[in-house]
Amino acid sequence: MEADLKLEIAVILCVLIVLFLLNVPIAFALIISTSVYFLFDESFSSTVLIQRMVGGIESVPLLAIIFFMTAGVLMNYTGITSRVLRFAEVITRPLPGSLAQVNVVLSTLMGGLSGSNIADAAMQSKILVPEMVKKGYDKSYATVLTAATSLITPIIPPGIALIMYGYVGNVSIGKLFLAGVLPGIVLCLIFMIYVHFHAKKNNLETENKKKFTAKEFFFSLKDALLALLLPIIIIGGIRFGAFSATEAGAIAVFYALFLGLVVYREMKLKQLISALVETVHTAASILIIIAAGSAFAWVLTLEQVPQQMTVFMADYISSPIMFFIIVLIFLLIVGMFVEGNVSIIILTPLFMPMLQQYGIDPVHFGIFFIVCISIGTLTPPLGTIMFTTCSITGTKVEDFIKHSIPFLIVLIIAAMLIAFVPGISLWIPTIFS
Repeated sequence: MEADLKLEIAVILCVLIVLFLLNVPIAFALIISTSVYFLFDESFSSTVLIQRMVGGIESVPLLAIIFFMTAGVLMNYTGITSRVLRFAEVITRPLPGSLAQVNVVLSTLMGGLSGSNIADAAMQSKILVPEMVKKGYDKSYATVLTAATSLITPIIPPGIALIMYGYVGNVSIGKLFLAGVLPGIVLCLIFMIYVHFHAKKNNLETENKKKFTAKEFFFSLKDALLALLLPIIIIGGIRFGAFSATEAGAIAVFYALFLGLVVYREMKLKQLISALVETVHTAASILIIIAAGSAFAWVLTLEQVPQQMTVFMADYISSPIMFFIIVLIFLLIVGMFVEGNVSIIILTPLFMPMLQQYGIDPVHFGIFFIVCISIGTLTPPLGTIMFTTCSITGTKVEDFIKHSIPFLIVLIIAAMLIAFVPGISLWIPTIFS
């Protein structure tokens, strides 16, 4: 019987890999491979597949993803993004490679507003990369920098990846939001240090650096302050029990509309409709992946794959440090072939039992997990962020890969730092617990 079960799982995984190689859309590849399971097991009706898919998205916490996604799209139509950009330009002006530094800082600030790394990467590819090229930056370098810094977004609250991991792993989304703040700042500082030395080495924006005046600083801050208050309102409200993560998402939407329609008055009815249509398209693509991934994860759980993997890991790996290293290598490989949201849906149920075995806090692991799978968005053959930025800026994929190596090294070092220094992720949640 056990051999039959192993055969079933092996066949399902083989079908899934073949469909990936044939470039079948991820959601449909998951649905087809999961449906193969029902050909082996006659004790389940095929309607169970539909029930599991519907059940996978029939959840109130998932509304948080839709709300925060809507809020993030609205940011680009309400004048919020342009005001945050001006603030980032002012505070980075005295630094070498100031426009590249703007790229890093803007990703960090927008991470607290949009929650989506693809949205962040697309927006900055359109706005910043052409300006960086005019300043003498290599287009490939500018594209890679934009793609790499967008990986800060998933771990800065209200990152959509944090919500998905919290939902699937039954981990407090509020604690995950708190845990993502310091690692996001650490990633920002690491990128800024790298950009500093790269700019010095290549003589990019290093001469005649003007300091910003107090008047410029406070004027740009005043303009961007209302937007920058959003993540503080979200985290503070969740922490003090004023509202849940889902309700915080609804508040973020109303807040973005309030700024765009009442305060800044830059949003028109046509733009509002465009924003909502864009949100529907993006949300539909994510929700069908969650639905398909939920059914696939149900099959793995039913066949006790997580439990078997836990026993296997415990038998051969005794140290939490070694566990983190193995998981890092595994996730880097998986990230090359599987889209990030799918990885969260499928792998989170597999890892959760292992964390108890090694005494690892699921909040700490969640930040590490999301950073690792995000790195895969920069690598071929799937690389969603890589293809998004390259298509917008017109950069060749081979040039992107060549310039991405230093950034991948930086990101791997950051992931290891987050893994081996738990305080980076857990310090703020501990203070507010």
